[in-house]
Amino acid sequence: MSGLKNVDMINRIVQPFTIAAAYFFGCFFIFSCKENDMQKVRDLNKKTVGVEVGKQIESFLSQEGKVKAKLMAPVMMRYQTDTPRVEFPQTLKVDFYNDSTKIESKLFAKFGRYLENENKVFLRDSVVVFSVAGDTLFCKELYWDQMKSTFYTNKNVIIHTPTQKIYGKGLVADQSFKWYTIDHLYNSYLIIADSSFMAQ
Repeated sequence: MSGLKNVDMINRIVQPFTIAAAYFFGCFFIFSCKENDMQKVRDLNKKTVGVEVGKQIESFLSQEGKVKAKLMAPVMMRYQTDTPRVEFPQTLKVDFYNDSTKIESKLFAKFGRYLENENKVFLRDSVVVFSVAGDTLFCKELYWDQMKSTFYTNKNVIIHTPTQKIYGKGLVADQSFKWYTIDHLYNSYLIIADSSFMAQ
């Protein structure tokens, strides 16, 4: 009989501990599940951006069956997002051709981003445009509108010609760089190749 009392007493002592332990581990399990579920939700909410990478790119732009430009870049990255874009993070060069497929201007930039929905290329960092006439444009940022075959920027520009050095802000030009318009000119001057006549 005393053995039964002892068992009963042990059961009464152990039972609260068992309930407490079950409660504690149950809460821990529920808490762990919630944490895992929250992580899954976070992971699901993260948008996985697809990126296609190409190397040693050479691409041609044609209009009405005629090649108008050739783009070259060591690396191209195409991002599959809501607004698709292509980036050239390690420089790009573009040769522009006339109707006879002769080069009439060249472009260089350290970075470029092609905005597919707008048919425009955003260029930045050491942007340079050369024309066969000997004119050179320097700027930090430039847009190339492929549909209009023009360049434009609202940033500072410097243009070197055989006879002038032009400083300004804001520019529109055709991609052959045969003509250009600068919004605000400043500190521009003529370059005189031989000034010996001044001594006469």
